[in-house]
Amino acid sequence: MKILMVIAPKRYREEEFEIPAKMFEEAGIEYEVASVESGECYGIMGGIQNADIAIRDADETSYDALVIVGGLGASDFLWSDDDLKELTEKFGKSGKVTAAICLAPVVLARAGLLKGRQATVFESPATLKLLEEGGANYVKIGVVADMNIITANHPTASAEFAETIIEKLTC
Repeated sequence: MKILMVIAPKRYREEEFEIPAKMFEEAGIEYEVASVESGECYGIMGGIQNADIAIRDADETSYDALVIVGGLGASDFLWSDDDLKELTEKFGKSGKVTAAICLAPVVLARAGLLKGRQATVFESPATLKLLEEGGANYVKIGVVADMNIITANHPTASAEFAETIIEKLTC
């Protein structure tokens, strides 16, 4: 099993990446990291993570799940990234597990995956508006799993988010 984890090149939330990545490893699930460009990405708290590939080079058929990490960089770099939107649409059409945490569920909304689905997000006027525009039914809880779509609202939900992804992949 293999997951594609997407992070922003700057200001991603380290714990939203590191906690799930560690839990995936412990569950025997491989992951690869993608960003706007391959190379070093810088977290909001000074962490550095290498992106193995650029989002545009990722092939949905090579992965069992897509996990999009949040942080302020998600709104700066990922919300409007056309390559990520297209990739997210492909994961959605394939029925594969597609997950996003913190500010990243907006990517799922923009790709049309949240229409008629329950979802959560880091709450702000902008995120709530964008989820509503994407047709989501906003739920104010830490983690929401609506069939194959998993969303989480905050870095503190990182472990539950990862557990839910692992559960969906292994059942």
